[in-house]
Amino acid sequence: MIRLWRTSAPLTAVAVVMLLAFVAFVAGIFLDPRSITGVPAWLKPAKFAISTAIYSLTLAWVFRALPSWPRTRAIVGWTTAIVFAIEVAIIAAQAWRGTTSHFNVSTVLNGVLFGVMGTLIIVQTAASAAVAVALWRERQFHDRAIGWAMRIGITLTIVGASTGGLMTRPTSAQLEQARTTHVMSVAGAHTVGAPDGGPGLPGTGWSTEHGDLRVPHFVGLHALQVLPLFVVALRRLGWPESRRVRAVAGAGAAYAGLYVALLVQALQGHSVLSAIH
Repeated sequence: MIRLWRTSAPLTAVAVVMLLAFVAFVAGIFLDPRSITGVPAWLKPAKFAISTAIYSLTLAWVFRALPSWPRTRAIVGWTTAIVFAIEVAIIAAQAWRGTTSHFNVSTVLNGVLFGVMGTLIIVQTAASAAVAVALWRERQFHDRAIGWAMRIGITLTIVGASTGGLMTRPTSAQLEQARTTHVMSVAGAHTVGAPDGGPGLPGTGWSTEHGDLRVPHFVGLHALQVLPLFVVALRRLGWPESRRVRAVAGAGAAYAGLYVALLVQALQGHSVLSAIH
């Protein structure tokens, strides 16, 4: 943590704050009996807090491979930290109010908060793209396999993050309701083929009966952790660097294939459990 702090104080600081917030939100799950769209009110803030903490620490670790990009590291570090702090604060505030944070346009306030979150995520995605450019242009890595894992991983992470845009499209049912009532209270959904809030997997809430865009979104987002960890595992097994480079290229292609398969499955309205059956 000390080395990560020296690499990027903003990212390390926001990660620590998010970890503390995660503990508080988990406590809220047990102490607050309220539910929102069928799940504990504080589950979503908890998931976002731990996810942003993991990403922040991972990005600070990636920055150690980019010593010749100080300006990019500074701008992206501060941008990411500020975006995550505001994003989780809005999600927590909406949970405290007992309402949804995403897709909620039922009032002017809810619509503005949802719009702010969407804008911030676009900014964050652009910041991630700047890191991707730096990684693809960087030529000196202490381990070429780790370098390739970072390059492929962050590219897939950006693609996975972009899946969130598919969730913000109003569904046919929402558009029909708006045409009939001239009011749209919800714009967008996680679930494909049914309204949000149906039966879901414990802990994640992913639909067990219909398609859920959060599944490919999650898989894509965590490529930046999975692929480097894969390389570290191969290194501990004693694989030479050249072999690890080939292995991570194949793993990256397989991971991309998994993401595409899960995305197609979700868009077709099939639950992630359907592949098991």
